[in-house]
Amino acid sequence: MKLSELRFDEKGLIPAIVQDVKSKEVLTLAYMNEESLQKSLKTKETWFYSRSRQELWHKGETSGNTQTINDIRYDCDQDALVVLVNPKGPACHKGSFSCFDDSLLDEGEVKGTGPDGHLAILSELEQLIAERERTRPEGSYTTYLFGEGVDKILKKVGEEASEVIIAAKNRDKDELMWESADLLYHLMVLLREQDLPLNDVLAVLKERHTRKNGKE
Repeated sequence: MKLSELRFDEKGLIPAIVQDVKSKEVLTLAYMNEESLQKSLKTKETWFYSRSRQELWHKGETSGNTQTINDIRYDCDQDALVVLVNPKGPACHKGSFSCFDDSLLDEGEVKGTGPDGHLAILSELEQLIAERERTRPEGSYTTYLFGEGVDKILKKVGEEASEVIIAAKNRDKDELMWESADLLYHLMVLLREQDLPLNDVLAVLKERHTRKNGKE
């Protein structure tokens, strides 16, 4: 597709949703004109157009929090973009990992008590692990694991799996609950270290479920 086929608005702009390519979290919403889009494609880093300053700006030019582009996709109407990136730091100018940290709903409404609410913590945990890998704050256990490398992470996954087995053999539900949580956490750290999004693992489960139920 040619850039000329994209549908820029009357001001020559097109909205660009920036998304973490690994965790799939939406990081920010910005705007591009044709020049900033061309620069983004050429440099493989995000460039935007500031509507307030009326000038191009390179994300991370002053902060160092650049965003390496993995892909740029356009929607069916060709009037909006999704920019998949590997961010090197917080996306928000306030220092937050994402510009979309606040919610209009109460916490209970967002997290809920049903299946979606329980699964929400996995997404939150994946995002937190991703942030820890990038920022490496001192004193963080996750920082320690990434610093030690894959062998240490694998060792912890093995240890926690063994603890799950022992808790189950002992019929200790409380212990099984805690050890299962530890195993899930360390497994998600491993997935991050391997650049494998949790969504890809869930997609495999969904595909298997679909085949099993004859819904292909």
